Amino acid sequence: MASHTDYFSKLKSFDAYPKTLDDFRIKTFGGAAVTILSVLLMLSLFMSELSYYLTKEVVPELYVDTSRNQKLKINLDITFPKIACDYMTLDVIDTTGEQQFDISHSVFKKRLDQFGSEVEAPVEEATIGHANVTTNATELEGAERDVAEYKCGSCYGAETTARPCCDTCEEVREAYRKKGWAFTAPDGIEQCQKENWSEKMSQLATEGCRMYGHIEVNKVAGNFHFAPGKSFQSSHVHVHDMVPYTNVRFNTSHIINQLSFGDVYPEMINPLDGSTTFTSAHSIMYQYYVKLVPTTYFKLSGEVIATNQFSVTKHQKGAAPTSGGDGLPGVFIMYEFSPIMVRLTEKQRSFMHFLTSVCAIIGGIFTVAGLLDAFIYRSSKVIQKKMELGKLS
Repeated sequence: MASHTDYFSKLKSFDAYPKTLDDFRIKTFGGAAVTILSVLLMLSLFMSELSYYLTKEVVPELYVDTSRNQKLKINLDITFPKIACDYMTLDVIDTTGEQQFDISHSVFKKRLDQFGSEVEAPVEEATIGHANVTTNATELEGAERDVAEYKCGSCYGAETTARPCCDTCEEVREAYRKKGWAFTAPDGIEQCQKENWSEKMSQLATEGCRMYGHIEVNKVAGNFHFAPGKSFQSSHVHVHDMVPYTNVRFNTSHIINQLSFGDVYPEMINPLDGSTTFTSAHSIMYQYYVKLVPTTYFKLSGEVIATNQFSVTKHQKGAAPTSGGDGLPGVFIMYEFSPIMVRLTEKQRSFMHFLTSVCAIIGGIFTVAGLLDAFIYRSSKVIQKKMELGKLS
């Protein structure tokens, strides 16, 4: 029995936390203040560490991009406050020679007034080539007689075998364009007079346009651009017909609400989102040179997001195509791909790392608080003793 007692007595000598009797413990106001501050600091740091632990860790890796035969989806939302929708077209050209003209199946336009509010499109009445719906027998006979006597509109010398007549002002403009003629006198054309074409053009001077949607392109270098004038290909050259707009001055100020190359992953940053470019000058050609970095994002849930990060540089210059100048007013976005692919993988943070950090927080604050409390207590005792001896000046 004595051996066991001696054994426990020796074991007590290893106690690194010796205790004092309660009767010898002194509680002070300074110690209470240090304790409260220490607990608050511990709780604050613990919550910070907990919130960090609950977030996902994203691990980046670099690879050579070996993907082939893929399509790229470009999401866009751009506002032109000073150019009407009737003027603007969106075209795509890539290095393979593939071209997409005046994309409208996946890109939509919204008319804006001079204050940036949306303008509802009016319901247009049918004129040439359409009979009004009537219920009166006399009106019906008159309508049938009009149809029987109907003659297609003149193209004013621009008729072709494929288009022998022009029923609308737009068809006359298209016929002139194919002939290479300038469309400069709409007031002398019957179809344009019936459609109040000149009045509509004057109204467009105060309108803006928002273009939004998406386009799909080949995964090769290329460009897409927003520019006025109907686009077409002539002798393997991409051309915009600016002849009808000889007297129109285009202000290409624009707001890029959104521009992304692929789907968006969590906390992804697209550098052009929300960028604004305003100018008082006219006929400016804005060029954005985009360097795409293919990126694959792996979520913890197993979902895989294929997208692209990008960097961009911007350049601008004057353009006056109708007077023989170089360039075209509008916004041009040229893109090319990096051969390096980034792989981002979500991972859960280590619980052991979290536990270690919590212990370090508690232990560190407890130790520092003990030293601070001892310093305050001993300083107060020294000051109190000097005051009793009358030595405190």
